[in-house]
Order: sequence, then C-alpha cells, then structure tokens
Amino acid sequence: MTPGEQPREKAWDVEALLGDALRPIEPPERLMGRIEDTFTTLSAKAATELSDWAEELSDSELSALKDPRNWVRPVVAVSVGGVATGALVLFELRRRGKQEAGGVKRLAGGVKDLLP
Repeated sequence: MTPGEQPREKAWDVEALLGDALRPIEPPERLMGRIEDTFTTLSAKAATELSDWAEELSDSELSALKDPRNWVRPVVAVSVGGVATGALVLFELRRRGKQEAGGVKRLAGGVKDLLP
C-alpha cells in the first residue's frame, strides 16, 4: 500500500459523521417550561427589588445618587429583569412561530388533498 492510499474498510464518511453529530435536537418540553418559570421569577424579583429600592430612598439618598458607586443595585436589577424579560419574549416568539408553521403545513396539506 502506498502512502497516499487508504484502505477501504478504514475510510470514514466525514460528511455523514458531521451530519449525525450536528443534527439539531429539540429540548424536552418540561425543560422549556422550567426555563420560562425561572425567567419569569427572575423578572418578577428584579422588579420587586427595584421598587423596594426606590421606596427606601430618602432625600439624602436621592442626592447621593449623583455618585455612580450608588448605582450598582438598580443597574443590576434592571439588567437582570431586562435579560429575563427579553428571554421570555424570545421563547414566546419561538413558540408562536412553531404554531404558525404547523398551521401553514396543515393548510398546504389540505390544499394538496383537494387538488386532483
């Protein structure tokens, strides 16, 4: 056997292997529910933390807000709430997209059945 030759029984179909390895899978439905619940809880807790922080402020603390070192608590609450709410919106858009795609496929199948 020359150096450029490969034995036939050792040849791999790299494209098929990559196709099998990189095939998209759908996560279990309960995982999506748990993630949505977590993001909902994070969003609610961030809103609660922000409103509690705003209620606790006195006049002297309001004037102290000019110092950026005092912005950590509200910035973290707004960031966490924003990310969690954004993730919830993306999940809902994905869910609606799947439902609409299923409806279009059913409609197309119904039209095909009606055609001779």
